[in-house]
Amino acid sequence: MGADSTTAELYNFERPPLLVVISGPSGAGKDALIQCMREQSLPFHFVVTATTRPKRPDEVDGENYIFVSMSEFADMIERQELLEYAVVYGDYKGIPKRQVRDALASGKDVVMRLDVQGADTVRRLATDAVLVFLTASSEEELVTRLQARQTESAEQLKIRIATSRQEMKRLREFDYVVINRQDQLEETMAQVVAIIEAEHCRTHPRRVRF
Repeated sequence: MGADSTTAELYNFERPPLLVVISGPSGAGKDALIQCMREQSLPFHFVVTATTRPKRPDEVDGENYIFVSMSEFADMIERQELLEYAVVYGDYKGIPKRQVRDALASGKDVVMRLDVQGADTVRRLATDAVLVFLTASSEEELVTRLQARQTESAEQLKIRIATSRQEMKRLREFDYVVINRQDQLEETMAQVVAIIEAEHCRTHPRRVRF
């Protein structure tokens, strides 16, 4: 009788959707990781962040980011449409609240990329979120990647490097750390997907509420 009851419980086991936050310092490869996951047609909802930052030549509006003006972003704040927002290197970035709630309500796991400051905000709003800290194999590699992007002035680059050093000190605030080694992006993606699968195997599943 007990065995039958346990078996029935197993087959009716819930898999509530997860809220997965990919964070880490600049140069860690957060955008590249999300793009790699998208290309694999994984059954996740990838949150598109709203930002006032100018669009880079290789970016697509509505896919990489939702590019908005300062006025439009202010309206989103006034209407309380953002789950969290912050100033990141002089530009505003925010997570559309409805986008996240609708995806979770549909039963999909939600994956979002955030800076370390934003991840801290989400952790306080949704304590059952899964927080993954992405980084390079060394500080030297992070700096090399930032320099190779050639998207910032020398002063801006100096600020990013200094900020990255401070963000690395907060690594232990996260549930997992994944090292995104140079030219091993697919392996990095496999580790993140494995984390998500393992979380779905918990006997006490996370239940995201905010």
